[in-house]
Amino acid sequence: MTSQTAKVVLSLDAHAVDSLKDGVNFKKNPEDSKCYIIYKSEEGLRACKNQCKHQGGLFIKDIEDLDGKTVKCTKHNWKLNVSTMKYVNPPDSFMQDELEVEALEGGGLQLLELDPEDPWLEDPRETLELQPGEVQVTYLTHACMELQLGSCRFLFDPWLQGPAFAQGWWLLHEPPADWSDRLCGADLVYISHMHSDHLSYPTLKVLSERRPDMPIYVGDTSRPVFWYLERSEVKLTNINVVPFGTWQNVDEHLRYMILMDGVHPEMDTCIIVQYKGHMILNTVDCTSDFAGGASGFPMTFYGGKYTDSWKAQFVKNERKKLLNYKASLVKSLQPKVYCPFAGYFVEAHPSDRYIKETNTKNSAADLNALINKQAPEIKTWTPQPGAVLDLGLALRDPSDSRAVRAPPADTKVLKDNWDFGLYVNEQNSAIGADIFTYPEWIQFYYTWAGFDNYNLVVRVIETDDNFQPFPNGFDYLVDFSDLTFPAERPDREHSYLELKNRVGVMRWVVLNGISRDPDIYHHKYFFLKFMQFLYLKSLVALG
Repeated sequence: MTSQTAKVVLSLDAHAVDSLKDGVNFKKNPEDSKCYIIYKSEEGLRACKNQCKHQGGLFIKDIEDLDGKTVKCTKHNWKLNVSTMKYVNPPDSFMQDELEVEALEGGGLQLLELDPEDPWLEDPRETLELQPGEVQVTYLTHACMELQLGSCRFLFDPWLQGPAFAQGWWLLHEPPADWSDRLCGADLVYISHMHSDHLSYPTLKVLSERRPDMPIYVGDTSRPVFWYLERSEVKLTNINVVPFGTWQNVDEHLRYMILMDGVHPEMDTCIIVQYKGHMILNTVDCTSDFAGGASGFPMTFYGGKYTDSWKAQFVKNERKKLLNYKASLVKSLQPKVYCPFAGYFVEAHPSDRYIKETNTKNSAADLNALINKQAPEIKTWTPQPGAVLDLGLALRDPSDSRAVRAPPADTKVLKDNWDFGLYVNEQNSAIGADIFTYPEWIQFYYTWAGFDNYNLVVRVIETDDNFQPFPNGFDYLVDFSDLTFPAERPDREHSYLELKNRVGVMRWVVLNGISRDPDIYHHKYFFLKFMQFLYLKSLVALG
């Protein structure tokens, strides 16, 4: 297969090139309405897509930038210096993928994207008719589905027990009672990325005890999916790293291809499974989930503009935008069948009741209703645990009620018991570790993290689950301009945050959290990820 081609994404004639002003220029391709940014300087031209690497938002001119080099994302105010293609807010977090600028005879130019060009269209296979029952998709929970493809059974992203993101997320749906048999009886497992609602070590521990040699397939991401495997003590012996954009043959009729995410290529992947010429696309998190509310923002912030009414209006607007985005995406893709996926989680722990009640989410039924209105030719499926989609019947006649088989009548749909103690007690075991009897751990940890030379002062307050000061807990300031630990805020003008951190999560992260082995990322990246990890477990005040 051809691994890479040069695709022209934008062409400008000589007049359009001459009209480019110094600094930032926004240009739209009139054929597909996709937007690009061209930066002009004495050194020449640089270009990139008008798409933020964080969550795919659009950039606009940054009115605070007097040098005319920076653009700002409309989603979360991330800032990109287009002259260097480096993100400046947050600092040193990403580099923007750059497009090739090719000069043409006559003074025009082309922007070229060096990417595989629809690699799934290469080596096409004849589409054969599917028999009823030949291809069945069974929903288990969240992002986990079981695909029966002829005699082969393929399982996606098994998060089937335990929490994700410390104790922040719990399963919304009760998995079928035989989930462990389904998991351990699969022929192969695909895990899309390292986030714990997709790579669940509590679930994989069950697999390792019964079938440690299960073939597991992951994409060749620069941030390895199983970076934590050795420390987790989960024994899996058959993990396979697959190159992007190449068909992997399973049998005569079945093959799959793992694809790199365009927004988070260092981490996220998606997969296409093809059986007898029919394709099933699992985008996982590559287009963001349909539900929204994954980060918990802005529910954990208070002070300043972050009133309850502001938060409610923000959440309402964001969920509506997300719903319309997902519906338009599905409409443009024109699948025969669509199922909302990977958005079935809940902040179930009692200590997170405020977030659960205020961080409202889109429902799969609402999204499917909008798709049915905009594109009635697309069959939609709102799954429940144990429900089955028969693809053979659905493709023959989308209106055939037999194409979707409901779970048994006595099936429990929503979870109401999560065994909190089993998992939370493990995290809280870090509270009494010997290191935390000595205040020197604070300086040691932040020095190790290496984040400094940034005009930010943070106050960190260790609290209980209700964000009340933890008895004998630490309350300290960190001045990241010179990495000192002052008793009072400095007199100079500076950015300021107060973090109320639940002591169990904070100390667990210090003891077990973010790995620096291999040490291939910038230290500022690790500080950023550390802050994001604690996000759902903290109350944040801005000053």
